[in-house]
Amino acid sequence: MGWFWGAVEAFRFSEIAGNISRMPLSKSLSDAKPSVARHGALRSQNLRVVVRSVFGSSQPLSRAEVSEQTGLSRAAVSGLVDRLVAGRLIDELPAVSGGAAGRPKVGLMPASHTLIGLGMEVYPESIGVCLMDLRGDIVSMRVVPGDFAGRDPESVLAEVGELARAAIAEAEVDGMQVVSGRLAIPGLVDSQTGLLAVAPALGWQGIYPVPMLGLGDLRVTAVNDSKLAAWMEGYKAQHDSFLYLHASIGVGGAIISDRAVFEPLLGWNGEIGHVVVDPAGPLCGCGARGCLEQYVGRVALLRAMGLPDDAGVEAIRSAVASGNPQALAALDRAAVALGAALGDFINLVGISTIVVGGEIVPLLPLMQPTIDSVIRDRVLGSAYRTISVIPTVVTDNAALKGAARASIRDVIDHPINWV
Repeated sequence: MGWFWGAVEAFRFSEIAGNISRMPLSKSLSDAKPSVARHGALRSQNLRVVVRSVFGSSQPLSRAEVSEQTGLSRAAVSGLVDRLVAGRLIDELPAVSGGAAGRPKVGLMPASHTLIGLGMEVYPESIGVCLMDLRGDIVSMRVVPGDFAGRDPESVLAEVGELARAAIAEAEVDGMQVVSGRLAIPGLVDSQTGLLAVAPALGWQGIYPVPMLGLGDLRVTAVNDSKLAAWMEGYKAQHDSFLYLHASIGVGGAIISDRAVFEPLLGWNGEIGHVVVDPAGPLCGCGARGCLEQYVGRVALLRAMGLPDDAGVEAIRSAVASGNPQALAALDRAAVALGAALGDFINLVGISTIVVGGEIVPLLPLMQPTIDSVIRDRVLGSAYRTISVIPTVVTDNAALKGAARASIRDVIDHPINWV
């Protein structure tokens, strides 16, 4: 749990600041002891200090342990915890005897099924919503398949909003409250203004997607889907620094550096699918030629193998397993293109762990020898460092889950608003 709440803090600053330098972060929220406010903002700051201590711990903490970690007096911690319990941010566990003389330990944990975050996503082949509580448990999740590429964004986003309203209504019947939402979208999103500059896979450009959801006063932010998926992957796999590459119909990416999402000016980065690997290659939907996406994307692979566009990854695997020469050649071209793009990335950025997600994951074992060979040839320091290209740990709905998790960070930022 500590990685996630540490990443929450880093993600918050990188998203808001819009600054091209990476945002540093301690290994865990519980490692850092934030200064205790002594003047006007005493109550608000100290509530946040206690929340960070409890949420940043991998194990339930007692009030005495929170006091020790934060430097607050036991009496102050007790009063703050009472408020947080009453506000449904923290749950008190049943008392457990430590086997020695003294009072039994009452553990504190993030509350279950009280305040919840809303995640939403839009992809060419599906839309979805997810509700997640403060512990990171999924309250509900629904993914609806369909053909959304090229459709009017207002109608598609209205459908997403309808799914979200239905999920919220069900949660509210059970006494839960949504604190905020994140919309995962495969495109260039300005993290400061909410402008979606372009989403090639959807055929959208120059729109503000959040108002089209019709969610009223609920605070919702649009975020690039790969950044949310990378954040979720980092939390689950405990990687410090890595490139996350997601390849399905399109190919996107995000950089995690020292457990923080790299967020440059405007938030327009991570589009590794549009790195040109052959200037004379096939025309891409973005208008350029020879983009990585035109070799590694699912539809691009299917077309190169002479298979129908609507066939799945299993059709690709079957064609390769049968020894189909056209399929073998297409997969080899994809592996070479991917290795070349990753090699350039490693030379430029210096991060040598690559996590691959999306529909390409089942094909990774078949492509791995060629990818590794190309990377060794292209990376200048390959003889002196370990370069890892590994499959993702989060195998399904990574961006959607990441969107829901990112949403509940608002409670951590401003707990006083919820007590």
